[in-house]
Amino acid sequence: MQPDAIAAIVEQWKRERPDLDATPMLVVGRLFRLTDALDQRLRPPFGAAGLGSGDFDLLAALRRAGEPYVLSAGELSRTVMVTTGAITKRVDRLEARGLVARTVAEADSRGRLITLTTEGVALTDELIAIHLDNQRRLLAGLSRDEQADLADLLERLALTLTSGED
Repeated sequence: MQPDAIAAIVEQWKRERPDLDATPMLVVGRLFRLTDALDQRLRPPFGAAGLGSGDFDLLAALRRAGEPYVLSAGELSRTVMVTTGAITKRVDRLEARGLVARTVAEADSRGRLITLTTEGVALTDELIAIHLDNQRRLLAGLSRDEQADLADLLERLALTLTSGED
């Protein structure tokens, strides 16, 4: 097996700075490269459906919420981990396409609720099936046990990186 670009970089650092341990790059560097590679392979179906970056995430968050598929902008912001300003832009685009609708919150007339429309549910259901098939295809080089081990390791890494965050 030939070393990948990250392994080659680590070898170069070993040669140039043998006093430093560059092996963390084998994980972090590969995670960065994989993030880009996965994004390039996962986004085309959303683009083909006319969705911008992050639009599907918002639709999926509403769909996962269950009937009646309604969340506030704040709830969406926390769920998809972007600012409420980014949520507003996404909702504007999706509302213009008839995939979501805004309503005034009964409890607070300043608040807005975002609802997935019938068309939004249908598109989200279609795209999630494609998305999951795509993910399965991308992970096919790993056995189910390897996928489970990797998922566990990534969860542990995520917990160490987020411990102490509010």
